[in-house]
Amino acid sequence: MTDPGKPLRVLVAEGSSTSAREAITILGLSGHHVEICDPSPYCLARFSKFVRKFHRCPGLRADPAGFLAFVERLLATGHFDVLLPTHEQGFLFARVPERFEGRIGVALAGFESYRTAHSKAGFSRLLRQLGLPQPPTEIVTSAQALRAAISFPSVVKTSVGTASRGIWFVRSAQDLEGALHELGTGEAFAGEVLVQQLIAGTTEKAQSVFCRGQLIGFHAYRQVASGVGGGEAIKQSVRRAQVRSHVESIGQALDWQGALSVDYILRDDDATPYLIDCNPRLVEPMNAFRAGSDLVGLLLRVSLGETPAALPESREGVRTHLAMQALLGCGSRDGTRRDILRECWRLLRDNGPYTGSTEELTPLRLDWISAVPLAITGVFLLASPKFAVKLARGGFGAHLLDLKSIRMIERKGF
Repeated sequence: MTDPGKPLRVLVAEGSSTSAREAITILGLSGHHVEICDPSPYCLARFSKFVRKFHRCPGLRADPAGFLAFVERLLATGHFDVLLPTHEQGFLFARVPERFEGRIGVALAGFESYRTAHSKAGFSRLLRQLGLPQPPTEIVTSAQALRAAISFPSVVKTSVGTASRGIWFVRSAQDLEGALHELGTGEAFAGEVLVQQLIAGTTEKAQSVFCRGQLIGFHAYRQVASGVGGGEAIKQSVRRAQVRSHVESIGQALDWQGALSVDYILRDDDATPYLIDCNPRLVEPMNAFRAGSDLVGLLLRVSLGETPAALPESREGVRTHLAMQALLGCGSRDGTRRDILRECWRLLRDNGPYTGSTEELTPLRLDWISAVPLAITGVFLLASPKFAVKLARGGFGAHLLDLKSIRMIERKGF
């Protein structure tokens, strides 16, 4: 068993996502040696005092084989104890687990289980099989079938998509035509597309860590205020026994190993949690950390082959925020320069909705270098508040997968 007080040498497999950035803060505060690899020299996580070294690598989406070879060369140095996939790299690593066995600690579910959790269509089918609640859902493979399945209001989702990409809220015939146009210009109908009834309510997220199919860590939070692209600007921890039970059933059915996160909606008139999405990773784990559940630390122990005891319940009512998301959300909602300056002032003074809340993405008091991306965001928004809208409509990052790269990884002989 690993000495829990011993610092570990951790290679984080990307540095562009908010989830990676928050995991790095937690790792650094715990005293671990952290290095990252990412295709962008200006990735978010690079602006952290906790990152000891940056390795520029091929993009996962454009060159999954090149990315894998790069990671393997780093691991061959024997410099690392744990490989931590914080985003979609887990899909690639789960495809070739033999490349890592005996060389590095890494928590990976079986590839077929990973495919089910990673695919929105696969996850919907699993929920149906387990009898777990989800909004009324149809899976289609053509524009004609989508037209036949649609009712207003609905959510249309590509089966592959993350970071709020590949999602359209369809409330009218005009919205439908816009969604069909964008779907038709890509390769969406080469795969599967979900048509899901839009349920009004509060969005919440649950995060978990499994060890050989057994749930050993769980945390949930609700969205108090939204940012850009549907992300959270302010969160508050909650306790959800029913959601915990549902997540436990999902992880057991998949014989899951490692991190698993689920999104769900609670309607105002119904206590039933409607499950709407799944991510085979930890999504922004800082709220859990502040609420007393170190899911990142737990994941490290699972990665090293340990069987840790289950964590106690996290505290309820712990509020955290992401200043960058708050500013971008203000700009995306037609905020003026004055609105953005007012939001900056409230964030600096911990006033208004930020009273009693702590910063989770760019914690300036703990990590002064994180001020750089936050300041750049503020400058861009003050120059042009519409910058937030352009960012929300941007394309996939180089660290994310698309249908083409997924098929490349799934190909026989990869």
